[in-house]
Amino acid sequence: MTDGNVDMSRRAFLGAAAGGAAVAATSGTAAAQTEEPDFGGYLDGVDGGYEDLRGQSEVTIEVGAEGNGGALAFAPAGVWIDVGTTVTWEWTGEGGGHNVIASEGASLESGAPVAEAGSTYEYTFEEGDAGITKYHCAPHEALGMLGAVAVGEEVPVVTNEPPSGGNLPSVPDSAKALGVATTFAMIATLGLAYFFMKYGGDYEIDD
Repeated sequence: MTDGNVDMSRRAFLGAAAGGAAVAATSGTAAAQTEEPDFGGYLDGVDGGYEDLRGQSEVTIEVGAEGNGGALAFAPAGVWIDVGTTVTWEWTGEGGGHNVIASEGASLESGAPVAEAGSTYEYTFEEGDAGITKYHCAPHEALGMLGAVAVGEEVPVVTNEPPSGGNLPSVPDSAKALGVATTFAMIATLGLAYFFMKYGGDYEIDD
């Protein structure tokens, strides 16, 4: 192998090793902005969480889930659904009597508070309900038992920025270890390839 080829092999090896290390170091760390419905602060500090459930024709929300200091939450408290989706509120039987009463938006009215597990209330959100519907449990509204439903695509949204610190999310230790192991394996493989490229074919057989 000529010196020129050796130099080219060396440069190729270093470039491949650097590229492999960069890929391994950044794998799984890319963070994209995400959008959620803007509930206008209605669910701030409220337990129950949020879920994007678009694409589902039927959705279930627990009534009397754990949260807000007892079994006093809707779970998920906030949802984003498509027009035409039927939402079923299902009682857990915990936390006393609950109901579903609209504060704003669609005409949600489940009636008097119910405590029996397995009780349900259904509502199908049609085109006229597009937007944000806010609701509450009348007996426990002051305790934070609130919920909200975003319907359709034409709803106000908020953009969640990636976490600070280089705009990269924190990486679990297991992912870091996998990245290090992957980088080592790639460099070791490339190193062996470089060794054989440099020395493996330079033997001459005398007649």
